[in-house]
Amino acid sequence: MTLFSTRRALPLLAAALLALMALPSMAQFDAGMRVQEAARDLLKLFRPSISGSYMAGQQAIKDLRTDEAARYFNDAAQADWDNAILVERAFVALAADGQISKAASTARRALELDSENQLAELVVAVEAFKERRYAAAERRLRNVGEDTFSGITASILRAWALTGEGKTSEADALMDRIGERGLEDFLLFHRAMMAEAGGNTQLALDLAERAYDLEPYVARVNEIYARMLANSGDFEAANDVLDAFEAQGLSHAVIRNVREAVDARRRPGIFATSVQVGAAEMFHSIGVALSRDRSYDLALVFLRLGTYLDPSSDVLALALGQLLDSAGQHEAANKIYDSIAAKSALKPTAVVRVAQNLDALGDREEAIRRLRNIVATRPDDLDAVSVLGDLLRYDEQYLDAAKAYSAAIDLTGGDSVADWRFYYVRGIAYERAKEWPEAEADFQRALELNPDQPQVLNYLGYSWIDMDMHLDEALEMIEKAVEAQPRDGYIIDSLGWAFYKLGRLDEAVETLERAVMLLPSDPEINDHLGDAYWKVGRKLEARFQWNIARSVDAIGTVAERVAPKLADGLTPENETE
Repeated sequence: MTLFSTRRALPLLAAALLALMALPSMAQFDAGMRVQEAARDLLKLFRPSISGSYMAGQQAIKDLRTDEAARYFNDAAQADWDNAILVERAFVALAADGQISKAASTARRALELDSENQLAELVVAVEAFKERRYAAAERRLRNVGEDTFSGITASILRAWALTGEGKTSEADALMDRIGERGLEDFLLFHRAMMAEAGGNTQLALDLAERAYDLEPYVARVNEIYARMLANSGDFEAANDVLDAFEAQGLSHAVIRNVREAVDARRRPGIFATSVQVGAAEMFHSIGVALSRDRSYDLALVFLRLGTYLDPSSDVLALALGQLLDSAGQHEAANKIYDSIAAKSALKPTAVVRVAQNLDALGDREEAIRRLRNIVATRPDDLDAVSVLGDLLRYDEQYLDAAKAYSAAIDLTGGDSVADWRFYYVRGIAYERAKEWPEAEADFQRALELNPDQPQVLNYLGYSWIDMDMHLDEALEMIEKAVEAQPRDGYIIDSLGWAFYKLGRLDEAVETLERAVMLLPSDPEINDHLGDAYWKVGRKLEARFQWNIARSVDAIGTVAERVAPKLADGLTPENETE
C-alpha cells in the first residue's frame, strides 16, 4: 500500500530520484563528492583491514542484511574517521538498520567532511524533530535546497517542523512553493494532515476531499478522508466513501478499522495525533515509492526514519517487513511482523506474512498448520484463506487448495474484476487434480471477468492444445497472450507448442528457440524444442536438447520422459503429449 499511485506521484518521485538527487546512494558511488576527493579516499580503502570491512559491508547492504552492513561499515569508518566515503556508508547503513541515534551522530561527522551531504542533514534533523526540537530541525533544514529529491523531502519535513512550532501559515507557504515543482497532487494528502494537526479542520477536510478525488482507490487516502468526515459528524458521507472503496473488490485492514467506528456512529479520531505521526507518514509514502523504484537501501532508510518518529505505526512496520521479504531476509522480517501488537488491525496480515516466510524458509508444514489455525478462528480473513490455498497448491494438495479458493470466492462474491485470480488459481488446482471440466469452467469464468489476462489465456489455450481441443481458438488465445507479454518464456513456449500440434513445424522451431533463449534451463521447453527439431530432421540438435532437459530437471518427470527418446529417437509412443 502507498499513499500515491504509480500513475501520478511515483513517476515524479522516481524521476526526481534519478535526475535530480544529490544525496549519496549505496548503489551509486558517492555522486555528490568531488572527483578528486573521491579518488583520494578510494585509495585509502585498499588498506587490508578497511577494504575487507568495506567490501563485506557492500555485499551485506546489497542483500539488506543491515545489521551486518552497519557493523562492517562502522568498523571501517572508525578505522579511518577522516574518510568521507566510509563515514557516509556507515551512517546510511546504521539508519537502514534502525539505529537512528547512532546514525545521526555519524551523520554529523559526515557533514564535517562534506557539508553538502543532504541525507546526513536530513537524518540529523529527524533526531531533533523526534525530540520535539522543532526550531532546531527547521533551522537545519532551512539551508537544504528544494531542487533535489532529498531537498523536497527535507522541505516537507521542515513544513511539519513549522507546524509543530505553530507556524501554520509559514508551513502552508512552504508547501505551496514545493507544489510548484510538480508535486501538488502528492502533497494534498500531507497538507490535509498538516491542516488537521494545526487545528484547521475545514481546510483539512477540503484538502482530503481533493486528494480522494485524485486517488479514490488508495487505502490510506480513503481512511484519512473517511476519518475526517466521521470526525465532523458526517457518518453518511464517510460510509459512502468506504462503500465505494469496497465496491471495487478492494479490502484493507485500515478501512475495516474505520468502518467499525463509522457503523457504530462513533468518531474514529484524528489520524495525525502529533506532528511526528504526520511526518512519519511522509517517510512511509516516500519509502514505499523508493522501494517500488528498486532503491531498496534508501527505502529502508526512509522507512526506518518513519518508524523512529512513530514507533507505533503498524503500516510502517508492515512496509519494512515486506521490503525485507523482497530481499529474502525472512527471519528479520518475521521479527518485525511479530512486533506488531496483537490488537492491531494489521496483526492478522502480519501473522499471514509470518506463515508465508516459514514456507520460504522451508517449513511448509508449519506454515500450512498456522494458516489453517488462522482460518479456523477467522474464516472471513480473505488474505489468510487465499494464502492457505496457494500453499496447499504448492504442496500438491490440489483439492484442498480448490476448497480454500472456493471459500475466498464466497467471501468476495466472485463477481468483481479482481476475482479473476481466484477462479484462475482454482482452475489450476482442479486441472492438476485431473478435474478438467471444473478447471475449464473456472478458466472461462476468469476470462469473463478479465478477458485480456495473459496468464489465463495462456493456461487455457495451452491446456486445450495439450488435449488436442479447440486448436484454432487456443492458438488465437495464446497469440493474444504473447502480444501482451512478448518476453514471457512460458507463454512463448505455449505458442511454439501450439504450432507444433498444428503441424506448423518451421514456426514451432523458430518460436521454441525464442522460448529457450528466454528460459534456457527449463526442462519442459528444452523437451518441446527437442521434439520439434526431430520432426524437421535436425536429430543431433534434438538429442542435444533432450540431454539438456534431462540434466536440468530437478524433479525427474521430464528426465523420465526423454530417456526413451534419447535411446530410440522420437516415436509415436514416446512423443511428448
